Amino acid sequence: MIVRTWNLNRGNSAPPDRHSYLREMVELITTGDPDVVCLQEVPVWALDSIGEWTAMQAVSSRAARPHLGPLRISAGLGHMLSSLDNGKFSRRFAGRGNVILFPAEAKVRSVKAITLNTNVFCEERGAQLGLTPKQMRDWEKERRICQLVQYEMPNRRRFIVATLHATFFTRDLRLADAELNRALSFVDRRAEVEEAIIVAGDFNITRDQSETIRYLEGLPPESRWASSGYHVDHVMLRQTAASAARVWAREERIHNGVLLSDHYPIEIEIPL
Repeated sequence: MIVRTWNLNRGNSAPPDRHSYLREMVELITTGDPDVVCLQEVPVWALDSIGEWTAMQAVSSRAARPHLGPLRISAGLGHMLSSLDNGKFSRRFAGRGNVILFPAEAKVRSVKAITLNTNVFCEERGAQLGLTPKQMRDWEKERRICQLVQYEMPNRRRFIVATLHATFFTRDLRLADAELNRALSFVDRRAEVEEAIIVAGDFNITRDQSETIRYLEGLPPESRWASSGYHVDHVMLRQTAASAARVWAREERIHNGVLLSDHYPIEIEIPL
């Protein structure tokens, strides 16, 4: 079983030019018939289209709406504005969300999503972390989510797959780690017996920086999580063995001489 995860950076190249390579990225990451693909930073205008670009089923969830200053705008207008400015403002113009791709023959049992940095969570956890009221407000400004899908294959094997893109705040990595902890708890509560659990995405924290990952890797075998990844992009598995992560080579994400995204795709193989 092949699992991949990739932060698409809204379809931008690295460095960004004035073109979107989103469809090329989706087609690239789904080559070779992977079983699961988790995508982050997908612009809102494309959330409902990605499933049509592949032979896989897709579930999507919007994290941030497209904005023009303080005004919410349509996905179509956000798409147009972001194509004119693939710079620091394009993220707000386009909005963003996450997508999970999985086999077309699977039967969906449940789709759920949770906001990771709600007002209540940021205030409660922020107080524990010693944040100021302003820091708590800043934390909740850019909505972050964890989305999951539970499905069953024709052979009756069941899976729960989740993806997240945690808060990016280099001055205090505890924020991303708190969101990761909340996401994994959310997935764990939804999981059923004999259900393979896969959580993948951009955690915005490395394994060595994450107290959550190190703690979960040290639990007894029946509760232990295993992690595999590169830098801030990870795949975590519960009660499931996997190969070490394969980080795609730089050459593998070049399209017509253009380097796609500012993240490397991550791939692992799970023996079934």
